[in-house]
Amino acid sequence: MAGILYIVPTPVGNLEDMTFRAVKVLKEADLILAEDTRTSSVLLHRYDIHGKLQSHHKFNEHQTVSMVRDKILAGLNVALISDAGTPGISDPGFLLARTCAAEGIEVQTLPGATACIPAIVSSGLPCDRFCFEGFLPVKKGRQTLLTELEKETRTMVFYESPYRLVKTLEQFAEHFGPERECSVAREISKIHEEHRRGTLSEVASWYREHEPKGEIVIVVAGAPSEKKSRKKDMESQED
Repeated sequence: MAGILYIVPTPVGNLEDMTFRAVKVLKEADLILAEDTRTSSVLLHRYDIHGKLQSHHKFNEHQTVSMVRDKILAGLNVALISDAGTPGISDPGFLLARTCAAEGIEVQTLPGATACIPAIVSSGLPCDRFCFEGFLPVKKGRQTLLTELEKETRTMVFYESPYRLVKTLEQFAEHFGPERECSVAREISKIHEEHRRGTLSEVASWYREHEPKGEIVIVVAGAPSEKKSRKKDMESQED
């Protein structure tokens, strides 16, 4: 009988964000796949987890996915974790999940930590509808994607490196307008968690003077819908 692939979220900051179920699954798993075994060892030690640990990251996943699939088909229960958050969300995990699903293997993803949801809820921007864009292409395709997003009416969520934050905010201002509302969440669930809100122009200006550090999530308001834009134009004409 085939085993199960468990996709297990791990804390993005505070280690106490780990769930009871996640600890139980990791303790009982026959094999734990980790993005970085050194990083994960700290978490596993914290919760007295001594399962067999194996590296599984973006540089080797194409070589290891078949081996992992075969182990699960042979009856082993395998748990996949990343350095932080939910595997598959801007982290390795998609390829393994797809491969196992195609084989009819049961894939169970535990609910848990992720950076994008706290960032959008804390932003104060509409979160009933949003689109998650993850990391933008660094070079090829970046401008094309930004141009496509100019008319996006849903709130947009991006991940970004602190080293590219100011440049990205400046590009957002060029494509979406300097007065578009945004929020930058930094170091979510960590001691120095920060949420900087304002227009793209204001927030970019702040980070030019205050060097950002840590994990970054950018939340940007969507473009006004055509209906709202027409109403606004009519009000302006009446004034």
